[in-house]
Amino acid sequence: MIMKKLMILGLMALGFTLTVNAQEEKKTTIEVPQWVKNIKVSGYGMLQYQAEDKEGGKHNEFNLRLMRVIMDGKIGDFDWRVQAQGSSNAGPGNPTFMLVDLYAEWAKYKEFRVKAGQFKRAFTFENPTHPITQGWYSYAMVINNLSGFGDRTGEKASGGRDIGVQIQGDLFPNSNGRRLLHYQVGVYNGEGINQKDQDNQKDIIGGLWVMPIQGVRIGAFGWTGTRGNMTWEGLPAPGSATPSVETGSVRKNRYALSAEYDKDEYTFRAEYIHSQGWGAKSAGNNVREVDFSKGDKADGWYVFGIVPVIKSKLHAKARYQTYRQSKEWATSKSMYEVGFNYFFTKNLQLNMEYARVNDRTASKHNYNFFDVEMDFRF
Repeated sequence: MIMKKLMILGLMALGFTLTVNAQEEKKTTIEVPQWVKNIKVSGYGMLQYQAEDKEGGKHNEFNLRLMRVIMDGKIGDFDWRVQAQGSSNAGPGNPTFMLVDLYAEWAKYKEFRVKAGQFKRAFTFENPTHPITQGWYSYAMVINNLSGFGDRTGEKASGGRDIGVQIQGDLFPNSNGRRLLHYQVGVYNGEGINQKDQDNQKDIIGGLWVMPIQGVRIGAFGWTGTRGNMTWEGLPAPGSATPSVETGSVRKNRYALSAEYDKDEYTFRAEYIHSQGWGAKSAGNNVREVDFSKGDKADGWYVFGIVPVIKSKLHAKARYQTYRQSKEWATSKSMYEVGFNYFFTKNLQLNMEYARVNDRTASKHNYNFFDVEMDFRF
């Protein structure tokens, strides 16, 4: 009888334990939505040292070039991205932190995708290139001035971005599935990063390129639009010697021609950009005062090669670039650059380069430039 009671008590205890465990398991099981599982957090930092011996402007300094934190995700057929940036591009002691990307893209079909929000403009091959992958101390001067970085029209430095809507796609797959033609067309505010439209007119930018063989792209781009709320001196009012201040929009009419080979760690790229439209007194600082002395045309070009010396470890590089702020040689700045990129790991690299600079707007045209960067990803 005692034995029977003990067995009954034991079974009751076991049943109670299983019930408690089941309840605890039920309480701690949380179903995480798939879109949350799809979120990826990443980022990178770029540390810099620069020196140059330009007459009247000699300097050598350490700099925090860039820091970005990125969140990528996917909800159904939509890809999305949020990216924030910190940098010292506003000057020593005055760093900036701002929203860089915020967009969603319907990406169900490779032939037709729709992107909306703030993102890279559909202009040039170099503009959308990752700052680290791009491989140099900076994007080419012509990209900075005529592709919406520190733009000639004075808009705030924006990394080539604007707010708008873009369609793009890849067409005509060959027998291996590699697509031979890419197109992209976007409509934007025309004011740069984190800015509302100032004149109710929109920029239209389009690009088209062919990919005849693996690694090769040959393309052309067009851009037409305005920057609103610009100011300039007008004629004095009758009976006054003081010039009036007029306000209006400045046109941007641009085109670019591009070619690239990128395969097996060999990268060669060349681009030419032409711009018609008045510029501001200062590029990249959200300046809205027109400077007519610069003329209404500008152009520039670059060509570079990056080749592996030791595969996945050491790359050598050379670049030639010119920017003419008034499309005249008297206003040109050219740089002849050589250097290397060393990869400690795929997420940590050291970049070094030397440049001989010819700046025809400077009192002494020729001087030396040196840059070292430590770049990392996480």
